[in-house]
Amino acid sequence: MNSSHSFTNSYSFSKMDVDEDEWVGSMRKSICEQDDEEIGKIPVCIFTVPKVLLATDPESYIPQQVALGPFHHWRPEVYDMQRYKLAAARRTQKQMNVSFERIVAIMKIKDEARIRACYHKFLDMSGDALVWMMAVDMAFLLEFLVVYSMKQEGRMLKRVASSMAHVVDVNGKKLSHMAILRDLVMVENQIPLFLIKTMLEHQRKETDSKSAGEMLKTMLMGLYHELTPFHEKDLADVDVDDCDHLLDFLYHMTVPNNKELGVCEVIQIGHDGIMEETCEGDQKDSFAKPNDLNRFMNFIWKIVSKTNAGLLTVFKKIIFGKPVILVMKLPWKIISNLPILKLLKEPIENMFENFHGEGQAKSIDEGNDQKTPTIEEITIPSVTEMTKAGIQFSPVNGGINDISFDAKSYTLYLPVVELDVNTEVYLRNLVAYEACVAAGPLVVARYTELMNGIIDTEEDAKLLRERGIVLNHLKSDKEVADLWNGMSKSVKLTKVPKMDKVVQDVNKMYGQTWRVKTSKYLKRYVFASWKILTLLAALFMLFLTTVQAFCSVYSCARVFHQLPELSGSEGAA
Repeated sequence: MNSSHSFTNSYSFSKMDVDEDEWVGSMRKSICEQDDEEIGKIPVCIFTVPKVLLATDPESYIPQQVALGPFHHWRPEVYDMQRYKLAAARRTQKQMNVSFERIVAIMKIKDEARIRACYHKFLDMSGDALVWMMAVDMAFLLEFLVVYSMKQEGRMLKRVASSMAHVVDVNGKKLSHMAILRDLVMVENQIPLFLIKTMLEHQRKETDSKSAGEMLKTMLMGLYHELTPFHEKDLADVDVDDCDHLLDFLYHMTVPNNKELGVCEVIQIGHDGIMEETCEGDQKDSFAKPNDLNRFMNFIWKIVSKTNAGLLTVFKKIIFGKPVILVMKLPWKIISNLPILKLLKEPIENMFENFHGEGQAKSIDEGNDQKTPTIEEITIPSVTEMTKAGIQFSPVNGGINDISFDAKSYTLYLPVVELDVNTEVYLRNLVAYEACVAAGPLVVARYTELMNGIIDTEEDAKLLRERGIVLNHLKSDKEVADLWNGMSKSVKLTKVPKMDKVVQDVNKMYGQTWRVKTSKYLKRYVFASWKILTLLAALFMLFLTTVQAFCSVYSCARVFHQLPELSGSEGAA
């Protein structure tokens, strides 16, 4: 009896608390009444964040203050904002030329199917609930965007309604206002722009000089200037009608296409010579990362270890016996601290670990236990390494497309990026949205990979700040380094020809500097033979140990005294 009860209440047989008649009605309407051809032409444009990205930093993708649209509407943490939404809807109704209820009725008839088609997940709610939710959310969003419409036109909003004063700040400095800004750009928190434009048309007065589309673009441009970390002089001309939602507009402003840039001819850049990140042949000549020396030593050791496994086992037991290790330990501590030999300390210790068998379980890249790592950092020297090699950094007041490298002046040009509390959420959601919709190169993702590659430590962040490339409004340079180092986690590498060409040119120039050439010489001619020299030294120490043991048993002086004297010494006598 108990087993039968537990079986019927298992997950497979659980029943959701739904109205079956309403469910059947929604199925009938979806299948029988809607025009499949028309619905099929509407592209999905509002997505959920992939779980791989969501796991890295949930707060950057899940709304914390306000939910817009159906994905997070019922979450208790954000539903508290409903009172502010309803207050905004009441004020909006007073400004419209038709009743709010009439707008909702029109939306249900004309736009419900189109709204559902925009979301890639099935929206399990009635048509009435969906359109009322969207209408109220739109009223709140428009009232919030009025602040940025005023700023874009050079005017200041004198005051906001008393019921909204808690969450909306004229100066945009309140914590709640900043939290709403971050929520607005999240992938899962979007509302189709065609709905917002429709509501603006109902609010527009006959005396207004601007159309609803122009009014909406003014709002979005003001929001873009508030959120973008870049300082472009020439902005792209993005048509609001070509954008699906607010985040889509922000993405097109950040990564404009040829039409938006006013470019008529598409220039194709060949992939010949573009560096392949996953090819071992390209990585072996890279001088960007400190573990390359370890890789090289491990490669040599693999060759040596396959020559005669039995002989090596004997040497391991002899050389790495406790007496020999104790004898070598103290001198090694002293020698390894000498300035010149500090560079050799880590490779030698790793070699001894491999020789002793402790490093056999490690992969070539330390710390990567899986065969396929979650992220492969772009192959490029850090800012500190490039600075020591003579490469300069110069800011450019542009966007991602303005990244370039001048081989004549040894200068890497990077766009000025202003970092504040909103920047990480903004960039993360652009990367996530780009991964969902972009058919071409993932430009924003590649930019974050580039910045992650050149910024390893707070010293790297400090150097870029001193050169005017990073404008830091965070607490420290360490926070800047942590921001970029955490940005690209779980984002796969992509190819962007223009940016990859810059990386290739930087690596080529970096490899031609005297400092790197010296390092390459040491790798090729000194470290390649180091294991053999170590083996010879160990054999010599073994010989000395044998002689010492022999002399402790026999009288070496008496033995050597009995040896025949050399003829040369006799003549000298």
